Amino acid sequence: MNHRFYNKNNNEKNRILLLIAVLSLTIIGFSIIISIYSGIYLIGFLMFAITLSIVAPFFDLPSLKKSGRIIYYSSLFLTEKPKNNVVKIHGGTLFDYYFVIDRKMNGKQRTDFIIQQYLEGLLSFIEKHKNDNQIKIHGTSYIINERTAEKIGFKIIETDILQKVIITYNYFNILISNSIAKNKLSFPNLYKTRTFEAEINQLVERKEYIERLNKSLKREY
Repeated sequence: MNHRFYNKNNNEKNRILLLIAVLSLTIIGFSIIISIYSGIYLIGFLMFAITLSIVAPFFDLPSLKKSGRIIYYSSLFLTEKPKNNVVKIHGGTLFDYYFVIDRKMNGKQRTDFIIQQYLEGLLSFIEKHKNDNQIKIHGTSYIINERTAEKIGFKIIETDILQKVIITYNYFNILISNSIAKNKLSFPNLYKTRTFEAEINQLVERKEYIERLNKSLKREY
């Protein structure tokens, strides 16, 4: 896995996290001061919530990976540990986008790379769990469209209320991630967010197609 953060030694990782923590606390501190002097306390509350949503993945992901609660199958394809035979899958977070995506890539190359990493991770996941017939995969994304999802073996289901609340709370996090993905300021259309679901055997059946699509995207970027 080519991930610049995880390739660093522990001292380098700790310095990065310390710098992020200091910058975050500085931003929150200034916003509180502005709130007090202006009498508009909503400023402090909003800046605290926005800053926390942006920096949280930088601390959560390394900790969850270390504990084994999050598993990377590629640089931008993560899963939670199975629970009741259901595996929740996730695309890379802002944390992963920052440390994985090559800044020399243009917008199209970045988008192709992100989807290719999804597919590569999915293939690794299929290979590991191909004999676990009871496994069901569940994930939410605004990157992969319905047509592509259905072609690789997923069906579209309704996004639950809790997931919609989480996505809305993380809007600014998603805004930055989307802008990195497109290599320009790009406001995400949360209405395009879809929840996908599949049985592992459905993905196994589509493995050859996924492999072809993965190779095609690799050539693109």
